[in-house]
Amino acid sequence: MQSIKVLIADDSATARAVMRTIFESEPDIHIVGEAQNGVEAVEMTRQLEPDIVLMDVVMPLMDGIDATKEIMARAPTPILVVSAVTQRGVDLSLSATQAGALLALPKPDSPLSPRFAEQRAELIGMVRALSQVKVVRRWSQDRRTRARPRSSPSGQIQVIAIAASTGGPAALRALLTGLPSRMGVPIVIVQHIASDFTAGFVHWLGDGLPLSVRLAQRDEPMMPGVVYVAPEDRHTGVTSEHTICFSSEGPIGGFRPSATYLFSSVARAFGADGLGVVLTGMGSDGVQGLIELRRAGGYVISQDEESSVVYGMAQEAVRAGATDEVLALDRIAPRLVELVSEGRPR
Repeated sequence: MQSIKVLIADDSATARAVMRTIFESEPDIHIVGEAQNGVEAVEMTRQLEPDIVLMDVVMPLMDGIDATKEIMARAPTPILVVSAVTQRGVDLSLSATQAGALLALPKPDSPLSPRFAEQRAELIGMVRALSQVKVVRRWSQDRRTRARPRSSPSGQIQVIAIAASTGGPAALRALLTGLPSRMGVPIVIVQHIASDFTAGFVHWLGDGLPLSVRLAQRDEPMMPGVVYVAPEDRHTGVTSEHTICFSSEGPIGGFRPSATYLFSSVARAFGADGLGVVLTGMGSDGVQGLIELRRAGGYVISQDEESSVVYGMAQEAVRAGATDEVLALDRIAPRLVELVSEGRPR
């Protein structure tokens, strides 16, 4: 078994000790170095060639965002942000995903905490999964669309449902930035994100955007031009009465909220008037729901491989025949505007 080499970058000796405690009993994970600031993190990444970097964001000399940018430019390496759950910590963590980090998790509690076992398992699982991701430079502005559209089905778009996982925060922000403030339909999002980060994610996602972004509420009427983000631990869907619905039924494919639940609800409520979008992310959540949406006459767009941080969910949708168009990230927003404003010719 080949060992996974981990570099920890955190200015807190206590935080580094907690993470050492987490990994010391794992025979396949080896800590190769500990950096106390962003400058050291960049240099040690270049010298030690770890398989993954665990990156704090608030550090002296160079913060985690700038360190991530430098690492991705000099020695591209998978980076997992591990940060405090404060609004500032969440904002900086999610900004680090724009700089190239794969995912953000909250810092683990003390080993005496009742949540420690769950946090430990999540961190170990993410290190094992993300250390295998091949990070690449992406999102070229001049990339042409690689599309295989079918003839647009009849119907006027009434709702857009979007799902994302690893790499999703940065992709979602890029997509939403390209949409006008008077977008004529509501948008509902399922983003797989660490527990305790959802509220901060909503704040970060909506900061400076022309669209209003809010945490979805049960039975809330959906309004055009408003982005609704699924809360943690609740399946989130839509109804034909144009309201948000929740479900506390068990996880689907290991996820709650699940993208499949969202897309399936769009298929039932709106059929050919529903539009689904699947972005970067690991796994296959959402695929079955997209199949149902497309069978109901809805339209489906998936992000292409070159612009995806992890080509998993979108790839599985394509393989399942659940996709109408495969687009680079920077092409998706203009296409959504076109489909909403022009409708779909009969």
